[in-house]
Amino acid sequence: MNFRVGQGYDVHQLAEGLPFILGGIPIPHSHGMVAHSDGDVLLHAICDALLGAAGMRDIGYHFPDTSQDFKNIDSRILLRKTLELITAQGWRIANIDATVCLQKPKLLPYIPQMQQTIAEDLQVTINQISIKATTTERLGFVGREEGIATHAVALLLGE
Repeated sequence: MNFRVGQGYDVHQLAEGLPFILGGIPIPHSHGMVAHSDGDVLLHAICDALLGAAGMRDIGYHFPDTSQDFKNIDSRILLRKTLELITAQGWRIANIDATVCLQKPKLLPYIPQMQQTIAEDLQVTINQISIKATTTERLGFVGREEGIATHAVALLLGE
């Protein structure tokens, strides 16, 4: 059995009046992510972790923000395309662990739905997807509520 670990990180600025999509689900909030796509930092970090573990570069290489093909795209589509890319190379997902850093909104009530959505898109069980949320104790751009950041780690298995 071959094991590979990848890590992903994504950041987006927050702006008033934009939709707040995280983990593939809309969450009520006054601000949303400024981005070429829907700005789902959680799914973007997971894509990078998966691609990194497979040795397949990053999300920007496969889905560039300079392409009109990906303008306002639902990041769940990118996540499913990432799954296709890694499985075509013989990899399967063992688990994903992610941490979302933001002050508001509180994510605890939404985490089970995010886990379910991601598990369905990646064709794994909900137990293979861990999502945590934390503040930065009002420090930095996250603490000032100017942006959101996400870290993700993925473990892939291959023969």
